[in-house]
Amino acid sequence: MSNRHLARTLAMQSFYEWDFQGKPKGKLPEFIEYNIREFAPKFDDRGFVKELIDGIVGRLPEIDALIVRYAPEWPLEQITVVDRNVLRLGVYELVFSETIPSKVAINEAIELAKTFGGESSGKFVNGVLGAIYRDRVSEGKLKKIDSEEPKKKEES
Repeated sequence: MSNRHLARTLAMQSFYEWDFQGKPKGKLPEFIEYNIREFAPKFDDRGFVKELIDGIVGRLPEIDALIVRYAPEWPLEQITVVDRNVLRLGVYELVFSETIPSKVAINEAIELAKTFGGESSGKFVNGVLGAIYRDRVSEGKLKKIDSEEPKKKEES
């Protein structure tokens, strides 16, 4: 498992626990430290975990609004805790992180959903994130890193 994938897994597990327990104020750092200690004691990319956590927490209302908009048949509270937090991570990376290519954000979220969610979690996450991505492309809202991707391939 790559360092970045492990960081996303640790972030998602921490958000899951935090959300499951009713989002207790000040507890998220404890959940993160516990998960790192318990599941990845030799993990050395805490900076990326912190970047993900801080980014999601800082934009949680915007992220949740996008989830509600693109999954209208599913009120946020009715989405399983795993799927909801995988989507939060995926939406953050897809829309707000300028360092993660959109396709990487979508693929990583799908993998987390397949690993930790139910039988249809991967398809659900793919559907929501794919719709967000398609709308962003049609609105001309590609991230700089996405518009640079083909150039990098052409230079190789």
